[in-house]
Amino acid sequence: METKRVVITGMGVITSIGKNISEFKESLENGRLGISEIEGLDRFGELTVHVAGQVKDFKPTEMGMDAGSVRRSDKFSQFGICAAIQAMEQSGLKAGENIEPGRLGCYVGSGIGGMQTFIDQTLVMANEGAKRVSPLFIPMMIGNLGAGNIAIKFNAQGPCLPVVSACATSTHAVGEAFRAIKFGLADAIITGGTEAAVNELAIGGFANMKALTTAQNPAEACLPFDARRGGFVMAEGAGILVLEEYEHAVKRGAHIIAEVVGYGNTCDAYHYTAPRPDGTTTAAALSQSLNEAGYDNSLLYINAHGTGTHMNDACETKAIKIALGEEQARKVMISSTKSMHGHMLGATGAVELIASAIALESGVLPPTIGYKEPDPECDLDYIPNTARKVQAEYALSCSLGFGGHNAAVTLKRYKD
Repeated sequence: METKRVVITGMGVITSIGKNISEFKESLENGRLGISEIEGLDRFGELTVHVAGQVKDFKPTEMGMDAGSVRRSDKFSQFGICAAIQAMEQSGLKAGENIEPGRLGCYVGSGIGGMQTFIDQTLVMANEGAKRVSPLFIPMMIGNLGAGNIAIKFNAQGPCLPVVSACATSTHAVGEAFRAIKFGLADAIITGGTEAAVNELAIGGFANMKALTTAQNPAEACLPFDARRGGFVMAEGAGILVLEEYEHAVKRGAHIIAEVVGYGNTCDAYHYTAPRPDGTTTAAALSQSLNEAGYDNSLLYINAHGTGTHMNDACETKAIKIALGEEQARKVMISSTKSMHGHMLGATGAVELIASAIALESGVLPPTIGYKEPDPECDLDYIPNTARKVQAEYALSCSLGFGGHNAAVTLKRYKD
């Protein structure tokens, strides 16, 4: 079967370190921290969690959404729509003009969906009875409506797949979109992830399973690969990319940001929250992605999952060594941008792929900020604290989710 080349022609972000690509890029290159004390911390009672990566001053009506759509959608959908507006504007695609609606798809996932709507309407039911539950409860809450609302916004009548695989969600979504275009099922796909779960219920659940940091100082909260790390930092936001078939993009004169060249997808089949300790199944996902990409040991940047939990960072380091071999692993440059923006659950993989694409196009690799104390279990080059001006040829972004889900997407620097 003849396969197609796949490129990125549009990107958009809503994050704690930038609500557009320009702000996000500047923050990455300057190592800006977007983690801060949680707004409304008094609502969290006796919980020992103090910080999060929240999106501040988010005004969807100033970013392309009408007031009616805002009222009818949970914040996770709003984040996704606003990021998609940015990505589609950058791509220049318009269904019915330069792409057939049936050849434009939408693969956008969410790990949790409309949790704030779920909380609000549960309280309505408990206090006022089931008859008072909003008729908009279901369409605002269900996780597939991130994709559904974006597809409606842009008349994307092609394949639509809302992936749910916890923290690997949006990396899987991008990987599956890549495959769909590669094998001719669409000419372009709006893809990525969106999440809005910084609330008492989600943080309470993660905190009580001892997954979150209890640090009170935001600058010492998310410490990927550092010996002091003690848990991840919850965050919110969205990352959306427009993937497009290469010839289709070239024919219409689109700006090409990077090429998508590989995808890996495996499962630990080990434990519902803990990663497989030997790193072999994560390594298999990395290897699948790099092999499909035709990786030739050129200069490689890895945007690691790098949550700042003890097990994740140690196991991920093992996986990189297994996938690349010890010698090559020590030559690659790795960072966790979660050190700046926190962990956006189902949205984080797409945001980190966008960071990877920016790094390839700009020749500036983002740092792992807050890094001070090396850990013998994490002994690779994690680009500590300061961005590095190096022109990588490939970028690999890895995401790992509860349930043992491993996903990896490889990008290649685009050259005219």
